[in-house]
Amino acid sequence: MKSREHKVTTYNPREGIYMVKSSIWVSGTGNNVYILRINNKSCSCGKWQTYTLPCSHVLAVCRENGSRADTYVPEIYSRQKYKRTYQANFHPVLSENFWRGVPFNSTFYPPNMKKVRAKK
Repeated sequence: MKSREHKVTTYNPREGIYMVKSSIWVSGTGNNVYILRINNKSCSCGKWQTYTLPCSHVLAVCRENGSRADTYVPEIYSRQKYKRTYQANFHPVLSENFWRGVPFNSTFYPPNMKKVRAKK
């Protein structure tokens, strides 16, 4: 839905560089300009690089040029990979009464970290 409000301007279609401008919202936010490098899978908003899923700016470009947005989704999110992940049997973890003992102290404490003042 959000991508429908974006305005796409092509900088260099051969290099896959686009400028995407967001619309102004009632709250006064928006009207931002983002540079999308579709061949490098990067957007100046940073969401595509962070989440590895196409951001709304990618979807706007795909809508504009008629390409499929799912070609920019990593294979790890494919239906086939999803099914393979959950095809194995999972067994519930039994109560602690059934756990084997370990030959060492299994209690872990956080490291003793002291703040050090920066020297001027």
